[in-house]
Amino acid sequence: MDFAALVDLLLHLDRHLVWVAHNYGAWIYALLFLIVFCETGLVATPFLPGDSLLFVAGTIAAAGAMDVHLVVILLIVAAVLGDTVNYWIGKAVGPRVFHEERARFFRKEYLDRTHRFYERHGGKTIVIARFVPVIRTFAPFVAGIGTMDYRRFLLFNVTGAVLWVTSLTYAGYFFGNLPWVKANLALVILGIILLSISPGIFEYLRHRAQSSRAG
Repeated sequence: MDFAALVDLLLHLDRHLVWVAHNYGAWIYALLFLIVFCETGLVATPFLPGDSLLFVAGTIAAAGAMDVHLVVILLIVAAVLGDTVNYWIGKAVGPRVFHEERARFFRKEYLDRTHRFYERHGGKTIVIARFVPVIRTFAPFVAGIGTMDYRRFLLFNVTGAVLWVTSLTYAGYFFGNLPWVKANLALVILGIILLSISPGIFEYLRHRAQSSRAG
């Protein structure tokens, strides 16, 4: 997927998902499940939509195309399973995947950024990371590399998944069909994306500032 296609997908996610719901019916549930599972469970796919996908899924459910409660349950399960798979992949192969400064499919700076996130926020990173793209994908992977106690990880995993999916999906359900939101949904999606990446930008700028002072 090229950059232009990715931008089109993100900013017009509602149109693409409505088209799928219209043409493939209940398969929309499977598609949403797969996207959330891959975005949280595979370190090779951090570019997939997350926050905006949940919000738009809520707006489509509000229009009657899906059952919002079923969507929430399925996507919580997808998010929990994704993080779980990612944790065990990290525990099994993580140290070998990032042995080079730049692997072919994985960017080591993402791993370093997530490590810094852990240093700052500790175990609750698993919960906080649910709301931060890229960090969301790499946090369970790093937890696996660091052999975080699985029972503790699972507690944060489930808590984060419930908070993430319910807050954004129900926000889309209750607010997505307001006239102003419907008329400016692309702007709302862009705002959600910018808001979700702002912690990562702030963390990057803070790290750069610290490095400059140290240098």
